[in-house]
Amino acid sequence: MRALDVTFAAARSGDAVTGDMLAGLAMILAAAFVFARLAKRVRQPAVMGEIIAGLALGPSLLGLLPGNLTEELFPAGTRPILQALSQLGLVLFMFGIGYELDFRRLRGAGRQVTLVSLSSVALPFVLGAGLAVLLYPWYDKSQLSTDGVLAPALFLGAAMSITAFPVLARILSEGGMQRSRIGALSLACAAIQDFLAWCVLAVIVVIATASGPWPLVRMLLESGVFLICLVCLVRPGLRWLLAPERRWAAGSALIHALLVTGVLLSAWATNEIGLHAVFGAFAFGAAVPRDHIEAQAPEVAERIEQTSLFLLPVFFTVTGLSVDLGGLGGHGVLMTLAVIVVACVGKFAGAATSARLSGASGRESLALGVLLNARGLTELVILNVGLGLGVLDGRVFSAMVVMALVTTLMTGPLLQRLRVQQELVPAPISQQSVEKGV
Repeated sequence: MRALDVTFAAARSGDAVTGDMLAGLAMILAAAFVFARLAKRVRQPAVMGEIIAGLALGPSLLGLLPGNLTEELFPAGTRPILQALSQLGLVLFMFGIGYELDFRRLRGAGRQVTLVSLSSVALPFVLGAGLAVLLYPWYDKSQLSTDGVLAPALFLGAAMSITAFPVLARILSEGGMQRSRIGALSLACAAIQDFLAWCVLAVIVVIATASGPWPLVRMLLESGVFLICLVCLVRPGLRWLLAPERRWAAGSALIHALLVTGVLLSAWATNEIGLHAVFGAFAFGAAVPRDHIEAQAPEVAERIEQTSLFLLPVFFTVTGLSVDLGGLGGHGVLMTLAVIVVACVGKFAGAATSARLSGASGRESLALGVLLNARGLTELVILNVGLGLGVLDGRVFSAMVVMALVTTLMTGPLLQRLRVQQELVPAPISQQSVEKGV
């Protein structure tokens, strides 16, 4: 009889958690929709409204109201479920980023694209690492999983180097600049920068999580084996399976199942290796033969993207639950200001100066610096990796989240001030010009 009572109580407890989770999801999606619409009204990408909605549901805004509303909406029992859903959305989103990465365009990038990309990664990286060294005495060491300043410095440098490729593409599209010379140049540079930053971040993850030389070597070897399998086995296998002559393998249902299974297994593999699951998802997306998918079932990638977009507001809310702007304190405010200044100076100066030296006009150089300074969603992904690794403490994490918001929100207004929409859109370029690195 007691066993039945225990089972019944457990079932009721599970039902209560499910109910809380469903109510929390409803609140997240409703808030994301409202804030996305408001963002569009002020000419910001919808994703920025969703990010702000996630922060608003956390202790930074909702938690300040009477009644402890954040804890009521998202009790402790539901947070592991929301965390799992957010990671699923993140994995699917990173698959899309890798899938959209066009290596043919990167191979065709010319001297100007290469110079701008490298300089706008190197300068923010150096400045960010230096800032981490200066701020390290203010870090809460109890929240760090590593000893010494090396891993926090390398991570902050890599995080400063990021440009939000998907948000940048949306800003360009909404401004009518996607086919302009500066639009194509900024997208090519952002793609190269993100690729380099993710490679550097993978190395930092290995350094931060390895406890000695042998674990470090093991993780590097396993990572190499994983990449070799993707390039030499998975990619050719998908090309063979999806070849036009194999009609029995055609159809969106099979391709959808293959891609979703592949991205989940790849994410699991890198998680087991010791890297974050997003690395596996990104690498699998980059390895997928895009031309075959587009020829057989182009709607499959869009389905996966729509699923990730449905779950990303959960990721923003989980991130917002970790950000407490009210708890920054005096040192935290100084950290935030220093992070914003270093981020803007590093990215803007690195991009604009190298663009000017490589032949761009003054206005084009300024516009390129403004565009590549946008961080947005990609920055939040990397920051969550760093928080999970223990190379960021809560205050630096909050400061970096604010920096991601500020640098992205300022992009649209600054572009309007430069009047680049009117002056640059009439100069379209061809795909051949993009591949030549014009």
